Amino acid sequence: MLKMENVSKIYRTDLIETHALRKVDLHIKAGEFVAITGPSGSGKTTFLNITGLLETFEEGNYYLDGQNVQGMSDNQLSDLRNEKIGFIFQSFNLLPDLPLYQNIEIPLRYRGLAQADRKQRVEQALETVGLASRAKHLPTQLSGGQQQRVAIARAIAGEPKFLLADEPTGNLDSLMAQQVMELLEKINQSGTTIIMVTHDDKLARRAHRNIQIFDGQVSDIEYSVTDEVVKSA
Repeated sequence: MLKMENVSKIYRTDLIETHALRKVDLHIKAGEFVAITGPSGSGKTTFLNITGLLETFEEGNYYLDGQNVQGMSDNQLSDLRNEKIGFIFQSFNLLPDLPLYQNIEIPLRYRGLAQADRKQRVEQALETVGLASRAKHLPTQLSGGQQQRVAIARAIAGEPKFLLADEPTGNLDSLMAQQVMELLEKINQSGTTIIMVTHDDKLARRAHRNIQIFDGQVSDIEYSVTDEVVKSA
């Protein structure tokens, strides 16, 4: 599970203080699919960065899978992030000169996993996203939707408990967006908690919950399924 208690984030310059998040209280259960919506500049990206341990915060407590991250060192945060969290970005962030297999394998190398383990995870991830036959292809040889599926494969190869997606369909046409969304739903059904920032109301309504952020505050929480659909681990 993921729990925030009075979490605040302030960006400061010599003349200006910007309150990006204001005393956010939030509880996301294990296995939920949560959509984060709100206008540009509302705090969605800051929220996702803090959730993914990419940014720190000034006040409050944040519990990730039962661990309070407040006060952790950079190395501790990095270890926790690598173990628990997978990321999917709007721009795919693939290395264009490396084949798909290596794009997915590189983060696993950084974690020090054995070659046999890496091979199994990469092949399984490619199979899950339907690209097992393309392992030797370069990203530039794929469509945008296929590249996003590779990015998803890279994320799930690490077997994260939490998958954070920042506008994962933002660069895709409607058909490809539908395919990516179906893949995310499939991954969620296997037990992975997914937190997705999106501007697409249709996609947001397909999530279990829609959390709206406005001026750094969680302004509304809507449930589209009953609590029995999601269960704590």
